[in-house]
Amino acid sequence: MRILVKAGLLAAAMALSSAAAWADDSSPVGLWKSVDDASGKPKALIRVTESNGVLQGKIEKLFRTPDQDQAPKCDKCQGANKDQPMIGMTMLSGLKKSGEEYVDGEITDPADGKVYRSKAWLTENGKKLQVRGYVGLPMFGRSQTWLRQE
Repeated sequence: MRILVKAGLLAAAMALSSAAAWADDSSPVGLWKSVDDASGKPKALIRVTESNGVLQGKIEKLFRTPDQDQAPKCDKCQGANKDQPMIGMTMLSGLKKSGEEYVDGEITDPADGKVYRSKAWLTENGKKLQVRGYVGLPMFGRSQTWLRQE
């Protein structure tokens, strides 16, 4: 009898774990690795959170070579981000769900300090997040693929 109870509890725990993983994959909330669209190398880990239906993303870690500053500041940024540490910086904000996409957001490129309009959408069953930054219309921009880390 104990073995059956333990097996039942294990099966229930596995089902809950599976359901939680599926729920995570249906939302961009979580930890993402951004990959440089030109070099294909990892750039940063970004934590995407949601508050009142609005997404934001903060840089948690930068992937830098040993000869680069490991705690850089956003010296090219304007406004509140000017000269602030890149680690901990909110670089993605204002995205709201619209159908299968998240739209009406802004993304800051710490490399040049510029702020672009942005939109994002999940692909590959939530394992990848396509993030597009643009000026004016989405066709005038570039996309990055972020990879889910948890």
